[in-house]
Amino acid sequence: MAKVAFLLAKNYEDSEMKVPYEAVKEAGHETTIVGLEKGAVCEGKKGTVSYTTEVAVADVNGNDFDAVIIPGGSAPEALRVNEDVVRFTKELNSQNKLIAGICHGPQVMISADVLKGKTATSFIGIRDDLKLAGAEYKDEEVVVSENIVTSRTPKDEPAFVREILAKLS
Repeated sequence: MAKVAFLLAKNYEDSEMKVPYEAVKEAGHETTIVGLEKGAVCEGKKGTVSYTTEVAVADVNGNDFDAVIIPGGSAPEALRVNEDVVRFTKELNSQNKLIAGICHGPQVMISADVLKGKTATSFIGIRDDLKLAGAEYKDEEVVVSENIVTSRTPKDEPAFVREILAKLS
């Protein structure tokens, strides 16, 4: 039974939160929605789903969780500039715990400087950012590189979820 943090801010890609969140819960893992502040209502950019953050990222640390999942959309841009988000991501990475991001999610990994020497994928718009952060970019539906799992877009969600669940088991 893994403890999984979902890192969330408003304007995430709706399905990139909903699909992995439901799959991880259904698999019996403990989920916690972590945001910039506790009790914030975060609506997806399409408005089809919304979630309320359960804890502020300032109040968590890498010892509290086995994994973090970062949905894409515009949310990672708001998250990556927060020093507690960066600290939390670095703590998980230093313990070789799962860090999974889809679409723009890897922007948080870039800011946390955890991609050097890793292989990753993302939404094509941040491909060059991944390379500049020291990752080898691959245009594939899902890329697993040690503790890092990345995917490109909502159409890759089945592969993204499959690899997350494999890492958590």
